[in-house]
Amino acid sequence: MDILASLFNGILIALEPINLGLAVIGVIVGLFVGAMPGLGSVNGVAILLPFTFVIQGFTGGATSPMIFLASIYYGAMYGGAISSITLGIPGASTAVATVFDGRPLALSGRAHVALVTAAIASFIGGTISTILFTGFAPLLASVALSFGNPEIFSLMLLAFATFVGLGGDDIPKTIFSICIGLALATVGFDIITGEPRLIFFEITGFMHGIRFLVVAIGVYGIGEMLWTINSTRSGPQMSKVDVSFKGIFQAIKDFRFAWKGTLIGSILGFFVGILPAAGATPGALMSYGVAKLTSKNPEEYGKGSIDGVAAPESANNSASTGAMLPMMTLGIPGSPTTAVLLAGMVIWGLQPGPLLFTNQPEFVWPLIGSFYISNIVAVLLNLSFIPVFLWMLRMPFTILAPVIFVLSLVGTYAAYLDMFDVGLMVLVGLAAFVLRMLDYPLAPAVLAIVLGPIAEPKLRQSLLLSDGDFSIFFTRPIAGPITVVALILIFLPFLKWISKYYRRKV
Repeated sequence: MDILASLFNGILIALEPINLGLAVIGVIVGLFVGAMPGLGSVNGVAILLPFTFVIQGFTGGATSPMIFLASIYYGAMYGGAISSITLGIPGASTAVATVFDGRPLALSGRAHVALVTAAIASFIGGTISTILFTGFAPLLASVALSFGNPEIFSLMLLAFATFVGLGGDDIPKTIFSICIGLALATVGFDIITGEPRLIFFEITGFMHGIRFLVVAIGVYGIGEMLWTINSTRSGPQMSKVDVSFKGIFQAIKDFRFAWKGTLIGSILGFFVGILPAAGATPGALMSYGVAKLTSKNPEEYGKGSIDGVAAPESANNSASTGAMLPMMTLGIPGSPTTAVLLAGMVIWGLQPGPLLFTNQPEFVWPLIGSFYISNIVAVLLNLSFIPVFLWMLRMPFTILAPVIFVLSLVGTYAAYLDMFDVGLMVLVGLAAFVLRMLDYPLAPAVLAIVLGPIAEPKLRQSLLLSDGDFSIFFTRPIAGPITVVALILIFLPFLKWISKYYRRKV
């Protein structure tokens, strides 16, 4: 009852006019930031962090500034799906998996279905994760703390296992695609020895590594644009879009077919999100892979499955709340965005950690209450703006292609302020177009670039801890079962492929 009473009081404070207004403004800003390729929640929260000092001076406390920043974070998680679906360019790394099925839905004239599914799945994922956050914060924080390097590597191995099947039935090409991604992920300085690795022709631009957004925007912005141009050489085409309220209402009714992906994303995303150094991107990718593995019709994924939109969208919203948990209860940021939020809390004189709930309840519960309010505001705004989002798709592709190209260039430069990355993004787009012409799956390579930089240091640090003994991944109580399940999932597609191969021979 104490928790319910504290939560109720917190929601009442979050509903005060100044806090509710800041939540609405924050969500709108977040939607815009999330939809702009190359920005994302990290950039939005970091850019607007100084503005919170004005809010703090006006309100006299840390609660209102934190509600504003948290609302931006929430809005950005929703907004990432907008450009992923309408333009095929992920607004942020957390929305990459949304492109896989969201963009095919848009190209088939069902963009309204994808946008509605993304909005409702995001709302459900955010709500479930906030309820879990409210009820189990201390317990889940202790679970997250028990995850060491071996456990996190096992989890990353499980993530790899879930997307081995993303390349379809051609297992050799899928493995080749994964290897390309892992090789690109090693470019730069070795984080343990400090030695340079794969610095091509000693070009200094490669020293910071090949950044993920450079690859994501290149593959799904430039590469997809070139592919569409090549596919529509017979004449300019315009996407067929249903902008009627009847169509949107029908899409809301059809959401019942996406319950499974939503549930998987909501639960899995939250538990991945609470792990330090994981965050929303691996959670969204893993949820997409698990949803496909457990689907009765996995062949529909990548061609316009609404479950393929619901799983990553519910996961990235759920993970964003999960990432707040270790930040508040342990003082350990669960994602890059929560690292910026942590810095804000310290600046405002708060001390994140186990005593925060005890010593600062007047800050904690209004913030948790604002999660519920921001989630409702975000889904209402998102559904209201869907006709506006669909308007972009009504433009002929002869106009849309230059827009996509310019957004890709501007988005890449805005993310890193480095012209080398802009040029590299264009080269990646050209390479992606060639690989797609040769029928190589691109999704596994993109996902390997995400998980590679997380998995490699955890693997090496675990082996340093065990003096090179790989049994550390099997003997630890949490890492062991996860590793076994991951290996089973990795080898299952190989066994199916070998079985099909020999049946053809016979």
